[in-house]
Amino acid sequence: MPAGLFRRTTGIRQRQVVADGEYASDLAIDAATKVLADTGTDPLDVDLLLFASATRDMTEPATAHVVQAALGSRAHALDVTNACNSFLNGIDLARSMILCGRAGKVLVVTGETPTRAMRPRLTGLAEARTAFAGYTFGDAGAAVLVEPVASGGILDVDTETHSEHWAVGGIFGGGSRHPRSEEHTYFSGDGRQLREVFERIGAGLIERVAGRTGLGWDDYAKVLVHQVTLPYLERFVAVTGVPRDKLEVTVGELGNMASASIGVQLGRVRPGLNAGDKVLMVGLGGGVSLMTMVWELS
Repeated sequence: MPAGLFRRTTGIRQRQVVADGEYASDLAIDAATKVLADTGTDPLDVDLLLFASATRDMTEPATAHVVQAALGSRAHALDVTNACNSFLNGIDLARSMILCGRAGKVLVVTGETPTRAMRPRLTGLAEARTAFAGYTFGDAGAAVLVEPVASGGILDVDTETHSEHWAVGGIFGGGSRHPRSEEHTYFSGDGRQLREVFERIGAGLIERVAGRTGLGWDDYAKVLVHQVTLPYLERFVAVTGVPRDKLEVTVGELGNMASASIGVQLGRVRPGLNAGDKVLMVGLGGGVSLMTMVWELS
């Protein structure tokens, strides 16, 4: 591409990339170790460990087992996968397991290495169009400990899924459709079509949250949104009316971190939050699914 074109088109200046021999589980283990240390939690006190990520180390076994073994936990371990909404889905599942009495402490982790799905060479303009979205990726990990609180916590969750658009974009290899095809190990998709789908269905979800909770933009200390490119984020601002100063913008320096995007944002804003502050998290994922979560700091 001409020099500077990618940056002008996406707003992405740089990304973080895992080293050779470093895996999705390593990023999750690092984040989980920090969370356990910060909360003073013994790994043996964790009842459930969810590796909630679009990336995994291997097809089988679940990457959660790799993380569990490294942490020294004996928690029940499993993977949760739903593209870029995986981490939010993991938190929601953790909450549900706690509410039904199946767990007291749940460690939700993600490790994303989507840069390994970037196509290294392009054969022409048509391939450039379908591969372009893959070049927005950056690698990252995140973790949260979910446990019961006396007040506040997760106040509201909503989802909307339009699976008729599942083929718009993805990494289609590794499963029963393309078990041994290198071609399908690279991200392929139509970024413009994805944005159009999200725009059509996204605003309604935000409006439902406001109607159900009675909360407006002024009630949130922060609004954390999955970030693909800077123009995507600017379009979200235009469509929803969220004040830009409520956002934690990471895409320019870290790229599209898949499901780790909101986790990294949460880690950055958490030190500046106070008891009673509310945060709205908005997830966008291939498939296509959207998700919102309202969290009040206890």
